[in-house]
Amino acid sequence: MNKYMNSLLFTGASGYIGSKVLPLLCEKYLVDTLSFSDSSTYNVNLAEQVPVLNKQYNIVLHAAGKAHSFSDTEEEAQSFYHVNYQGTKNLCAGLTGCGIPQSFIFISTVAVYGCDSGERITEDHPLNSDTAYGKSKIQAEKYLLEWCDRYGVLLTILRPSLLAGSRPPGNLGAMISGISTGRYASIAGGKVKKSIAMAEDIGWLVPYCEGKFGIFNLCDDYNPSFNELEELISKQLDRSLPVNIPLIIAKFLAKLGDLFNLSLLNTRKLSKMTNSLTFSNEKLKKELGFNPSDVLKNFSIY
Repeated sequence: MNKYMNSLLFTGASGYIGSKVLPLLCEKYLVDTLSFSDSSTYNVNLAEQVPVLNKQYNIVLHAAGKAHSFSDTEEEAQSFYHVNYQGTKNLCAGLTGCGIPQSFIFISTVAVYGCDSGERITEDHPLNSDTAYGKSKIQAEKYLLEWCDRYGVLLTILRPSLLAGSRPPGNLGAMISGISTGRYASIAGGKVKKSIAMAEDIGWLVPYCEGKFGIFNLCDDYNPSFNELEELISKQLDRSLPVNIPLIIAKFLAKLGDLFNLSLLNTRKLSKMTNSLTFSNEKLKKELGFNPSDVLKNFSIY
């Protein structure tokens, strides 16, 4: 490995993003990893500990965090705060002790906007999230903006949309599982569109972010519909297309889900499945010169 490569500290390397991004980073950087895992260079729980780092890094890629948008209990809500906000503060404290990096790249989320619907939402949109997840990411962003300004660190904040890749977690993972088991139904023809990004794009983006300041949405250009995703996944699973449920019936079933506290379908989930939500990536392309991958051409579920 080239000893003149920049050194990079990658937090969250044992998570889903890490599994897609770490091999790409190792091609270009001298990478040390930090996560709550014995396989990492630093086995640290950032939510509870300030890491003791043994050297200064040129670049920090901070992807460690707790995902998912909703919290059903106060304990769950607090865990977002501890992992996403306090974890970021603890990381910065550790960096202050070992040497300030030149560049800091933070993986945030489009959830900070707090939008359930909208088209081509830009980075200028107010940060209106009312979820514990979104609020914790807003707190982390604000803290990093102040910390990086204080120490002269160039901060890039990436706000990815839904991430695609092999064996994805979250909503895409649930869609794949549902289609695989025959427990998924398309609602009103699946016409609504959603912004999605390939998880690997985060790794490809890092060299474009070095020495750059700014906040950028990350998603592909196309914004596929649910129906297009359903067709793609069904084809890869060698399954028939999901049954389509008319909207009026779906609304009735969602009310039943609310009444009996069912997670399969409720009003909240129905709203997500029947309202388009897309984000603009124009700033990313214009200022960083990066062209995101086409999800429908690159998304393989295996």
